[in-house]
Amino acid sequence: MLVESLVVSGMIFVIGTLGVIVRRNAIVMFLCIELQLNAVNLTFVALSRYVGIEGQVFVFFVMTVAAAEAAVGLAIIISIFRHYETVDVDKFNLLKW
Repeated sequence: MLVESLVVSGMIFVIGTLGVIVRRNAIVMFLCIELQLNAVNLTFVALSRYVGIEGQVFVFFVMTVAAAEAAVGLAIIISIFRHYETVDVDKFNLLKW
């Protein structure tokens, strides 16, 4: 059961990484980062049975950070959309010097 969970977690993380690298839409990139965080959570839960309960405690911290990141990230994306009327990361340079 551990190996299957780690394989699924690895596949989900790779899909998230490819989504961040390939896609240029800020919302899709944001969702792929969330997918990566969920893959890490799955790994923590799968390994917590053998290593200890600390993995499940880390999952709560990662979920808290992901919720805060979702709120702040979506606010930034909405602000960029209102200014540039697009969420394509190649079309705006708001955060560049």
